[in-house]
Amino acid sequence: MVLIGKKAPEFITSAVVNGNEIIDNFSLNQYIGKKHVVFFFYPLDFTFVCPTEIIAFQEQIEEFEKRNVQVVGCSIDSQYSHLAWLNTELNKGGIKGVKYPLVSDASKTISMNYGVLAGDYEYIENGEVSFSGAPVAYRGLFLIDKEGIIRHLVINDLPLGRNINEALRMIDALQYFEENGEVCPANWEKGKKAMKATQEGVADYLSKK
Repeated sequence: MVLIGKKAPEFITSAVVNGNEIIDNFSLNQYIGKKHVVFFFYPLDFTFVCPTEIIAFQEQIEEFEKRNVQVVGCSIDSQYSHLAWLNTELNKGGIKGVKYPLVSDASKTISMNYGVLAGDYEYIENGEVSFSGAPVAYRGLFLIDKEGIIRHLVINDLPLGRNINEALRMIDALQYFEENGEVCPANWEKGKKAMKATQEGVADYLSKK
């Protein structure tokens, strides 16, 4: 399932916002027309690689805010598990101090619709349903523009933590393209030269590297 260039799958679910408040009708639609969104999945609360990523996003939250980007996390845990983890000190394995929304995907439907569920439901011979694989989400990350369209995604296997700076680089690239109409070549970073999407533009860029 390729979601690039398509509308981000919609959902309404419970979430914890501001690190301490449960709301029941959270949706990404609230950001359409207002903000870009980085929507990322992680496998489970109270685990090992996951808190390093979640805290790393919070540590760079000012950089996302400067770019008018909303960060939203999601796992298959309940909103109550999220809240408990958010109220646990860092030195006890918690993520206290994280303020961006954490979404509950207890039904696993959000993970399924975004193509990151690390397993599949299967019908067995007697008509019962079984699950094959891990009933958690891979480390998926989706960059969604102000129109609600997915413009970038990356999915890591469970042991592989993400690079938060790469997420910021991709935001910079998308916003530069939106503002200037020029495309961003390999290894482009903010402040570097981009190029026109023509043969002449490519030739000019390569000749001046």
